[in-house]
Amino acid sequence: MITKSKGARVIAAAVLTTAVIGALVGCSTSSSTGGGAPKGTYTFWDPYPQFIQRTGYDTTALSNKALLAGQQKASADILLIDNPVVSTLASAGILTDTSQTKLSTAGIEKNILGAGVVNGKTYGVPIGANTLALYYNKSILTKAGVDPTTITSWATLTAALAKVKAIGDTGITFSGINTEEGSFQFLPWFWGSGANLTKLDSSQGVAALSLLTGWVKDGYAPNSVIQDTQTTSWQEFLAGKTAFSENGTWQLAGVKASGINYGIISIPGENSGAAPAPTGGEFLTIPVQKNTARYQVSEKIVSCLIGTQNSVTTDNTLSYIAPTAAAQKIQLAGNASLGPWITAVQAAKGRTSDNLGTKYPIISANMWTALQSALSGTATPAAALAAAQGADAEVIN
Repeated sequence: MITKSKGARVIAAAVLTTAVIGALVGCSTSSSTGGGAPKGTYTFWDPYPQFIQRTGYDTTALSNKALLAGQQKASADILLIDNPVVSTLASAGILTDTSQTKLSTAGIEKNILGAGVVNGKTYGVPIGANTLALYYNKSILTKAGVDPTTITSWATLTAALAKVKAIGDTGITFSGINTEEGSFQFLPWFWGSGANLTKLDSSQGVAALSLLTGWVKDGYAPNSVIQDTQTTSWQEFLAGKTAFSENGTWQLAGVKASGINYGIISIPGENSGAAPAPTGGEFLTIPVQKNTARYQVSEKIVSCLIGTQNSVTTDNTLSYIAPTAAAQKIQLAGNASLGPWITAVQAAKGRTSDNLGTKYPIISANMWTALQSALSGTATPAAALAAAQGADAEVIN
């Protein structure tokens, strides 16, 4: 028997719950305990609401609850958590690694799995991933004489923005707010320059920040980006006067309903190719248990949940991209419009990858502070990132 308990997040909560509950029911009826594994109730905690009576927790509250439960040796059997939280719980000794539970990671794309890797050990498996790309308004680009297939670098994108401005429309909108959303949206440009999060003030990092501040200065992006969330910048795109919007897979339903004649391209790297964008999405993890025999059943449940068909059903419901090539192939066969998103996810990387782990939140906060300083004009991109790197020194060294 599986019980599912504790959690709340507003965005896409109902659909995620529906998808996961459906898979849980199938896994609970198809999986047998076998061997000497304990029978009975296996608990599942997640940060999302569902259509049953429950007590709600947001993502931070669930993380704190998981930490406390681990310290008290009263953890759930299975825990679904946002991927940047994996390293925090793993570093606290709350989670098992896959070598302990025999949970297979075979077939999972390494870049998606990377958010769960800490010091060479893998803690859990992803249920799927979302990421960022560029939505574009076909009508505006046609009017401006821009062929979106020619946008393969920063230079070609900036040239397109200049043409859009020349016809009286706005070139691009993005989120530059001083929260994780700002860092999340800056990362494709930062990584697309070849920069590394351990060296924010590198020449590559400065080039990335100069790109975005230059767009605002030249009127290709609105001044509002400094306070725009991903939601408010998206609303600007839906108004129909902006050519490009940096946003995620979660906006697909909205753009289809809007009536905008839209297309999607990957965010370009500085010189060519798709830039690495950060992965969003959740990991199924197995917390440490006093009775290690319970891992046998927990592994069966998690393996069932991430099986190819369950992955396709869940990820299609969420507008996620599945974590394996086999499931991605099925998704693409059923919906050819997912092609650009599969390309974007294949190029993406976890925010805590490169073994940053619990260092990432501090680096990110200093990054979004630099973004704010540069966009507002209170500091040059070079000075803003130098200050951020100085603030990072204690955690990086």
